[in-house]
Amino acid sequence: MSERHPAAISFQDVSKSYGGGRKALDRVSLDVAEREFLAVVGPSGSGKTTLLRLINRLAEADSGAVRVEGEDVRAADPVVLRRRIGYVFQGIGLFPHMTVAQNIAITPKLLGWGETRIAARVDELIELVRLERAAHRDRLPAQLSGGERQRVGVARAIAAGPKIVLMDEPFGALDPLTRDALSEDYRRLHDKLGLTTVMITHDTLEAVLLADRIAVIRKGRMIAQGTPRQMLSAEQDEYVRKLMATPQRQAGRLQALLDERGGA
Repeated sequence: MSERHPAAISFQDVSKSYGGGRKALDRVSLDVAEREFLAVVGPSGSGKTTLLRLINRLAEADSGAVRVEGEDVRAADPVVLRRRIGYVFQGIGLFPHMTVAQNIAITPKLLGWGETRIAARVDELIELVRLERAAHRDRLPAQLSGGERQRVGVARAIAAGPKIVLMDEPFGALDPLTRDALSEDYRRLHDKLGLTTVMITHDTLEAVLLADRIAVIRKGRMIAQGTPRQMLSAEQDEYVRKLMATPQRQAGRLQALLDERGGA
């Protein structure tokens, strides 16, 4: 990102515990700028998904403040808040009895859009996520590949024009070729539409290649954040250093293999 925009999402000293006093988040502070693509990485159970759920009030913080576009989410109607925020997750969650077009149209219908406007928006989005209108518009989810279903999930998430999109391991269940293509296409949409994206991922290389900034959570604590270049080069604690060394090791092994085959 060439310039810093105002915060679209802000966490101020936020903590969240579940049953038995287990802390999912422990005094987390984080700002996500408008139009920023933030990747959140960390081990399983570190609090990454809880962080997302606090943004759209699928969970409530025990202390601290979460703000979306300057508004404390505790003061917002949760239904209205969720309609302002797109949400894409690994399970996709398309309604199996609805066509592609009907799935994409859900939020615009709830917002009271007219049929003509909805139809035009559905057609626009089908093409925007690189599906064929004639081939896919009237198909059911069971008739689609995993990559196609996830593209429909992205289209549904942005159907009502949200400024913020939350993504929880959105590409994790896809094969490598589909995952690579879809992640690049989403980054293109993020830039084209001027979105603010927060993406949870276990894949450090994916975070480095896609995100403007990376935040690392471990045991509920925010332990590091910065641009991919900063995270790869700066002195970090041992866990972050090992985490960020992963894509560099992968690149090194690949280069060694290419050199070996080139010299054969």
